[in-house]
Amino acid sequence: MKRLRACLTAFVAVILLGGVSFAQDCSCKKTNVEAYAHPSLFGSQTFEFSTDDGTYVKGGNIIKPKYSLAVRGKDNTMVKTWANGVLAFIKNQYSNTELFNPKMPILRSEWAVVLSEGFNLTKNDSCTKNYKDISKNYWATGWICAALDGGVMIGYPEHVFKPDQPITKAEVFATIAQIVDASPSADDKALMFKGQKMEYIPNWAKNATAEVLATKLLDNTPDTDKIAKSEYLSKEQVAYLVGALRTDIAYYQKLARDENAPCAIKKYTPVALSIKMDDRLSAKHSNIGDHFTAKTTKAVDIAGVNFPVGSKVDGRVVDVKRPGVKNPGYIRVKFITISNGETKLDFPKNISEASAETIKSPFFLSRILAFPFTGAGRILGVVGRTGGAIADTCGNRLEETGDNLGNVWVETIAGHPGTGGKSLGFAFWSIGKGIYDLGKIAVSGVFGVIYEVYDEIVYVILPSASNDSSLNPNEELVIIF
Repeated sequence: MKRLRACLTAFVAVILLGGVSFAQDCSCKKTNVEAYAHPSLFGSQTFEFSTDDGTYVKGGNIIKPKYSLAVRGKDNTMVKTWANGVLAFIKNQYSNTELFNPKMPILRSEWAVVLSEGFNLTKNDSCTKNYKDISKNYWATGWICAALDGGVMIGYPEHVFKPDQPITKAEVFATIAQIVDASPSADDKALMFKGQKMEYIPNWAKNATAEVLATKLLDNTPDTDKIAKSEYLSKEQVAYLVGALRTDIAYYQKLARDENAPCAIKKYTPVALSIKMDDRLSAKHSNIGDHFTAKTTKAVDIAGVNFPVGSKVDGRVVDVKRPGVKNPGYIRVKFITISNGETKLDFPKNISEASAETIKSPFFLSRILAFPFTGAGRILGVVGRTGGAIADTCGNRLEETGDNLGNVWVETIAGHPGTGGKSLGFAFWSIGKGIYDLGKIAVSGVFGVIYEVYDEIVYVILPSASNDSSLNPNEELVIIF
């Protein structure tokens, strides 16, 4: 019944919001969400819908996607992170995915997956050394064997690996210190992290912990306030830690690799791809599913294939939140393929980091010419959504009022005049609430129109004030994966 009502609501919404189109499938499962924020004095009135399966939700808050990586220099332009990808993969191995919690301590099996995927270690069907608690049918056997044979993990005596045992943060630090060569400061050696003493560090792991603190790789992990006091790192923290290390190896190269690092790690060569945008993407104007292209500005080798300067990169918009009052909105993009004219490859892995190296604003004349169209479109959008909200509110309140007035007669004639009187009161309350809601929506609509006009004028005069959630033609990005 709930699914039917949701689908009917979606159908009515299509009629009321004639300017907004989307596919509707009555399975009504929520996937990608496109959000239109209606600027108002009372918070955003929002319409959310999916282009994949037609979910329609009216009202409520839209939350920024989890595990999104902001493009450096474009804080509200985001891409899907490598950490998100590896966490999603691990989650899918659970028989009941609802049991997966990225905030819980990472298990040894999960750590093996993160290391293997993070450093492109080759999966093996069987380990060089056998362990009694690792069967061929165990979900993570291939990654565990890759980590063991690659020399980045070891088992326990008596031929056991303990795959479902949480791995302590000290053990994680020991592995990271085995990969990088950093010089700890006096504060690092005192094991101080963000003003707190690092706890649960045994003597054998103190040097390794100091070295990891010196790398600063922990600084951008989620929930940094919990790192010092906890015995374990969460799955999420570990994924972001390895993602930060991948980024440094690929691009920043501030950290030297340890001369005694395993050979498999020394061979790891991540890719830094430099591209220049062809299209304009914006949280104001772009829609989910919009395709875009870019061209490489430097030659790069990917999976043994050379992609010279000018190779084509294709991508699409996967999430949008329209800007509103005190809300810059955001846009999330996905890079799909790269082609050199002869060979086309799927974009490998998720992105560890993206940064805007050259930031462009559209030319002044182009902004002026676009203004009548984008401005009119946004104003009509607010008007249409306001009208839809008014119609929806009227329908709901009239339905409530009619139901309550009907109950007055039924309850009174059945010998319950007191209950009938209560229903009559509810009927008047519904009418009053409807009038209040309609007034609120009308004021919000007027304010929304004024805001949209103001916002468009600001964009024409000072585009840098609204370019944070956009990518423009000729902007140059560096993408690390």
